[in-house]
Amino acid sequence: MASDKTTVLIVEDEPAIVELVTFSLREAGWNCCAVQSAGEAWDFIQTKTPQLILLDWMLPDSTGLRLLARIRSDRQFNEIPVIMLTAKSMEEDKLAGLNSGADDYVTKPFSPRELLARAKALLRRKAPEHAQSTMRAANIMLDPVSCTVSMDDQKIDIGHAEYKLLKFLLAHPERVFSRSQLLDKVWGDHVVIEERTVDVHVLRLRKALKEAEHLIKTVRSVGYMLSEKN
Repeated sequence: MASDKTTVLIVEDEPAIVELVTFSLREAGWNCCAVQSAGEAWDFIQTKTPQLILLDWMLPDSTGLRLLARIRSDRQFNEIPVIMLTAKSMEEDKLAGLNSGADDYVTKPFSPRELLARAKALLRRKAPEHAQSTMRAANIMLDPVSCTVSMDDQKIDIGHAEYKLLKFLLAHPERVFSRSQLLDKVWGDHVVIEERTVDVHVLRLRKALKEAEHLIKTVRSVGYMLSEKN
């Protein structure tokens, strides 16, 4: 099964900073992609939605704030976590960034370890399905580091799509998601998949979970959820 890495988009036109940040995040097992302008960033986001954006304030073709405003005004992308990464350290600059929709604000020069810690904390808050801690429900355990699923401490065979679906549902227990929400949150990247395909993956997931299939519940006329309640 392919690995399920967190993808981080670095929007920065200083090569030295891109290299430093990329090295630090890849050490954590994350997939890093870098662009140098707001236009390139927007094109990237429409092709492959990242789980996190590190955004410089000053870019060759625009400002990070304008790109941030564009992201936050688009229903498809407005929940992407964004950390401003900039030399602007005045309090009014930080307030402007946070008020424009940034989730965090890191000033240059910065500690790569602190940046990584803040990024991890942000993903835990905003997108728990991308956390690296073990997830559990009943006798099922999912390990995001090794990308494996175990039942009663025995590894089970599970397809990559079913793994991603289970990981997302484990991160949001007792919450119902429609098919369209699952397509967007689990598969994302604007893939062309019919909503009924979700039903197929749910069936495959239940089959993989065997006697624990009852954890994946169908909510009639709405969608699916993971629940340990009867």
